[in-house]
Amino acid sequence: MIATILLGVAAAAAAFFVLTFLVYFFNLDMKAAAKIMPLISKHYDKVKKEKRL
Repeated sequence: MIATILLGVAAAAAAFFVLTFLVYFFNLDMKAAAKIMPLISKHYDKVKKEKRL
């Protein structure tokens, strides 16, 4: 019973490691941010800004 649970936890940890390694290796976080940036910029360019120097 305990061995099955430990095997499941180890498999989940290994899958998480592989997933995070692929994100790091292919720089997927910055590629996703680059795709989202035009939408975010469009929104924040419309926001009223307070000018204080």
